[in-house]
Amino acid sequence: VIRRPEYAEKILARTWSKNSLKCYAFRDFEVADENGNVIVKASSRWVLVNIDNGRLEMIDDKILSKYQPEFDKCVFEDENFEKLREPETYQHEIEYEIKRSDIDVNHHLHNINYLDLANEALPDDVYNNNKEFDNFRIFYKKEIKLGEKVKCKYTFLDGKNIITIKSEDGKRLHSIIELN
Repeated sequence: VIRRPEYAEKILARTWSKNSLKCYAFRDFEVADENGNVIVKASSRWVLVNIDNGRLEMIDDKILSKYQPEFDKCVFEDENFEKLREPETYQHEIEYEIKRSDIDVNHHLHNINYLDLANEALPDDVYNNNKEFDNFRIFYKKEIKLGEKVKCKYTFLDGKNIITIKSEDGKRLHSIIELN
């Protein structure tokens, strides 16, 4: 987030697909103000999942061509993002049960709700002093479904707020979220 839009400000959101690599496809996003200044930018990596067996599938040229990739347009100059890793220790933890209002059309926790969970997991002093984080990264590992209970674990590491979402028993990693 470069600048947050004001209430009722006119904005233009753009998105485009980029290249594909094995079973990943990339999509970039940007939001511009009325003067054409980019105020928000994002990049995402997508996978193709077989809905019958839940396994990843290769993205073939036939599927990729439907999205008309723009191979030369990127929102970030350096797209070598360091992989998020699970911290060894945590300073705070909450439990949360997934409700209907959290679910998307695929019956999974909606992507944007991972940020809501991250905010819930922040200790009060961190939340009260940092109401808006302008940079965040989300690593999605395993979907979360309606009724599941998860543990949201928080730590502050290397100048960043890290929230790890795991299954109730702590054995399955669902997501790692970095806020700063």
